[in-house]
Amino acid sequence: QVQLVVSGGGLVQAGGSLRLSCAASGSVFSINLMAWYRQAPGKQRELVAGITSGSSTNYADPVKGRFTISRDNAKNTVYLQMNSLKPEDTAVYYCYARMGRLAYWGQGTQVTVSS
Repeated sequence: QVQLVVSGGGLVQAGGSLRLSCAASGSVFSINLMAWYRQAPGKQRELVAGITSGSSTNYADPVKGRFTISRDNAKNTVYLQMNSLKPEDTAVYYCYARMGRLAYWGQGTQVTVSS
């Protein structure tokens, strides 16, 4: 079992920055992928960025060059640094962890970018 606790988020003006954190607890040694997803009103949940246990990363095209995913293994925490935020980044952001065939979700956190 893995528990994910998300912090960060909030309201920011366009062009601003926010950092999300996702702290994992439980069987963290078995996690092979952590990621951030987001879901805007009326839209499907979409992948934002992912990072493997080997620290390989991938990003959705809309966030490339603006968002950075990173991990602190000592703290079992994954971060999403979001810079140059745009109104279209407004969504509920979710932390995701995969352990083999099992998937875990953290609670969502609202990110609102005003124009």
